[in-house]
Amino acid sequence: MMTTDQMRATDTETSIICVCKGELYMSKDHIIKSMLSEQVSMTPNGFLADELNPQQFAKVYELFFDSIFKISASDIAGVEGYGEFNENCKTEYSTCREFLVDTFADDKEGYWYHWKELYDTTLLDREFVEKYLMEMEARIEYCEGRRYLVNNNTFFEIMITDGKTQVGFPDWSRSGICDFLLDFAIMDLNKPYLNIPELLFEYCGQRNIVIPDFKERFLCMAYYKGIDVLRWHASIDDEESCMSIMKSISELKDRIYAL
Repeated sequence: MMTTDQMRATDTETSIICVCKGELYMSKDHIIKSMLSEQVSMTPNGFLADELNPQQFAKVYELFFDSIFKISASDIAGVEGYGEFNENCKTEYSTCREFLVDTFADDKEGYWYHWKELYDTTLLDREFVEKYLMEMEARIEYCEGRRYLVNNNTFFEIMITDGKTQVGFPDWSRSGICDFLLDFAIMDLNKPYLNIPELLFEYCGQRNIVIPDFKERFLCMAYYKGIDVLRWHASIDDEESCMSIMKSISELKDRIYAL
């Protein structure tokens, strides 16, 4: 199972309305809250969803799916572009392609500047990464124009549930605008043995929910996030997680196309 302790952010704003140079402005959390349905909790009570065993999750998975669909139904009028939000809830990219491709630019300033050096210094496999980045790029067209609010942190070690009626999302530090299938793909990448896309396919069929180009969009989002977290775990020499992620990515196409 892939761990995500290193992926967590610690951005927990304590105030909703902040003061800067004598002027009031809305915090990132407050802006996001204004987009969300009141049915989506940013301050949930319960325990980490990671504590659910597969049998328990199978009984309540619909709560998770319901909540992610509620996030995707958020009002993003006035929010342009794609990508993760900055502190003012603005995005950096005009298109989905720009967002996904630039995520892996070697000269992108910040933490991942010259990240391709990992090929020479860690167990990161160049051939594997390049193969699935090509698979991702070949499917971006299916995700272009799919603009939704995404939590982008739907790891089981972060989501909160009471195991009965509620699922909540306390961490919105990676949130932004993208195809909502990203949030489902993260869940599957985290715990592939829970069969998230298979359950989602059945869930949508039972509710007459039509997701155009479901298979290609899911694969695009999964390859994007999978390679992103793979390079992170390679950068900290986490061999066990890297092997798990690579196995999950390489097996996903057969699972999706079997639906």
